[in-house]
Amino acid sequence: MKFTWSSAPKPDSAPVEKWLDWTWQLQTALKNVSDFEKSFELSESEKKAFESGSEIFNIRCTPYYASLASKTNQYDPIRRILLPHEKELFDPKQAQLDPLGERKSENNPVRRIVHRYSDRVLFLVTDICSVYCRYCTRKHFTGADQAFLKTDEYEEALNYIRNHTGIREVILSGGDPLTVSDAKLEKVLGDLRKIDHIEIIRIGSRMPVVAPMRVTDDLVRILKKHKPVFMMTHFNHPRELTAEAASAVEKFVDNGVPVMNQMVLLNGVNNHPAIVQALSRRLLFLRAKPYYMFQCDPSVGTDHLRTSIDNSLQIQRELWGHLSGLAMPQLSVDIPDGGGKAYYAPQFEVSRTEEARKFIGWDGVESEYVNPAAQDIRIPIDTEMYVEEWENLKAAKRIL
Repeated sequence: MKFTWSSAPKPDSAPVEKWLDWTWQLQTALKNVSDFEKSFELSESEKKAFESGSEIFNIRCTPYYASLASKTNQYDPIRRILLPHEKELFDPKQAQLDPLGERKSENNPVRRIVHRYSDRVLFLVTDICSVYCRYCTRKHFTGADQAFLKTDEYEEALNYIRNHTGIREVILSGGDPLTVSDAKLEKVLGDLRKIDHIEIIRIGSRMPVVAPMRVTDDLVRILKKHKPVFMMTHFNHPRELTAEAASAVEKFVDNGVPVMNQMVLLNGVNNHPAIVQALSRRLLFLRAKPYYMFQCDPSVGTDHLRTSIDNSLQIQRELWGHLSGLAMPQLSVDIPDGGGKAYYAPQFEVSRTEEARKFIGWDGVESEYVNPAAQDIRIPIDTEMYVEEWENLKAAKRIL
């Protein structure tokens, strides 16, 4: 099956040259009830959310992304992502301002750095996003309109990365790193590439989804120059894959920038195997790897957008065996309070002994895997060549 991509429906009032300018998209973003009423027939629940919702989390959306949502149906999946709802104001079952524990001292050693896992850090270069998704996990930080971090914060963060030689990977995040200018982004990438122990740079961005015109020839030239840079996109629904978004994804991979997608399972948006497979297959066709399928974090105001872990497991189970492994995203739950990721996979093991494990596969095939004898397990003879490197990586949070 060949996929086709439809362009976003540009409003007649928007000149083409401005519509295709990402800076215009940011400058002309919908920010208040008056802006949104020009594009949407707001429900009473949405109107009530505008009265108090911005106190919970900033409200903003690019004209491009707003054009993808239904103008009249408040239950439209794209609309549920971008428009505030009265349910954000209700008493929640679970609501945390910092569900990932990023502000804990052990994970936030200096300003703008989150160091939760040994070999990698988050570098929060901006707190601005072009669209404030209502399920955002970082409401404690994002949306305060600081376009780029201050000089002293920047140097403090770089020094931390320089001094912790076990760090192998830096993930640029925020906010959205692609909302900053090319010049600032190139400076960050250049400074990181001067640090010998940094191997991989990731950029986590929703701009290819909400303002794909940001992906310019100049941008991909910068990323290619500072390779290897991995682009972590955030498509949640197949309708977000417009002709413009597909072109942006392909521009990355055509220029040697691998694209990995991180979706969030959202109630009433994409929590069905048919939608997940549709998104995954289309991404894979564009050479973007469906990477994570995240359980929505219990951030403040997200209860109505969270689905259950049981629902997520059911979706994964239905996909398993029917969807190519290349197209299968990894189901993951971030343990609240900073416990790190917990991965799920369907459980096919039905019994075990010391000698063997018995399985029933996804399609009912029943068999067992017999272990080799424990005394026959051997450590590779060249292990010592890599032990120091491994120990240094594991101790990255402790090395000063």
